Amino acid sequence: MRKFGKVCIVIGIFFCLITITNVKFNEIYSLPENFLTCYSEIQEINKNKKFGSIVNGAIESGIKNTATGEKEDIIIFKIFGFIPIRKVKVSLTSDEELYIGGTPIGISIRTNGIVVNEDNEYFKEGDIIYKINNEPVKSTEDLCLKEEAEVKYLRQNKARKVTLKNLSNLKMAANNNISGIGTLTYINPNTNEFGSLGHAVTENKTIIDIQDGNIYSCNLLGVEKGKRNEPGQLRCIFLQNNGCKGEITVNNKYGVFGTISDKNNLIDENKTAKIGGRLSVSPGKAKIVSNISGISEEYDIEIIKANYQSNADDKSIVIRVTDERLLELTGGIVQGMSGSPILQNGRIVGAVTHVFTSDPTKGYGIYIDWMLQNNSKSS
Repeated sequence: MRKFGKVCIVIGIFFCLITITNVKFNEIYSLPENFLTCYSEIQEINKNKKFGSIVNGAIESGIKNTATGEKEDIIIFKIFGFIPIRKVKVSLTSDEELYIGGTPIGISIRTNGIVVNEDNEYFKEGDIIYKINNEPVKSTEDLCLKEEAEVKYLRQNKARKVTLKNLSNLKMAANNNISGIGTLTYINPNTNEFGSLGHAVTENKTIIDIQDGNIYSCNLLGVEKGKRNEPGQLRCIFLQNNGCKGEITVNNKYGVFGTISDKNNLIDENKTAKIGGRLSVSPGKAKIVSNISGISEEYDIEIIKANYQSNADDKSIVIRVTDERLLELTGGIVQGMSGSPILQNGRIVGAVTHVFTSDPTKGYGIYIDWMLQNNSKSS
């Protein structure tokens, strides 16, 4: 019994130490099975005691996975430097830097399928007709069928179908070209790959499947300031005959991605930042970068919450604009600012994605992890 009592005392002391030293188990166990990080980031979180004063993370490279036989990089979180509490696979990045965006861009996309522009007898505005008699729909000419046809379409990302006797008789406004305004987030100086927007281009909540697309320089005409329950917007114009700046290859939940062919007027090549994974993000002071004033400037924000996300999502971070200059210009976050880079401690950690309609000074951001890990067609 005495031995049992001693064991209980030791266990009690151990858990008291954990409580007193504020070990953040929730944050450690909420990390996804594979996320971006680098050696310098791990050094920083250990120095800043992000997960508690007795917890350290250590990277081990080239560890063989016994199930797959592949070599992996992992991070092991340990208490007191020797008691492991979680092991997580990671994607190691070098301390490479990205060009910082913040510039409004024109986005032009040619869709796979036809977007319905107004309600009619069978379809609603925003529906996407993608197959007729199991053949892919590429243009509005594919709708000119007089015989009976099975039509497959998407409505708010849900597949539906209907059989119509004569498509040619159906009066329908539709097209396969979509254009709009967003903000450039980053350009990789080594590959010229870019990321923007931080969320998908959609029609009636349906993510647009694209054939191809381009981005263009924008002229900012003005800003409609955001108000409570009245989201503001950037008023911009772009002309396609002025020449495209890059090719769009991917439109998904995490943004619009592709390759830049002309960086002129899109970024300042003297402004770069290292990548900051989710381990770099914490509540507190931060910056967003925007060309809203006509030049690239950093504006003060506060990260209110960094959400625990084990699965990819475009609402990772809750932010509040605190910079009086930006509040005077825009009232906070407005439509068209999606994709504006979020910086914390000198690293690019995310991008603005949404505004709170009830309070335009607040909004969501996405972790840069999700953008960098989901920026290709194979993602």
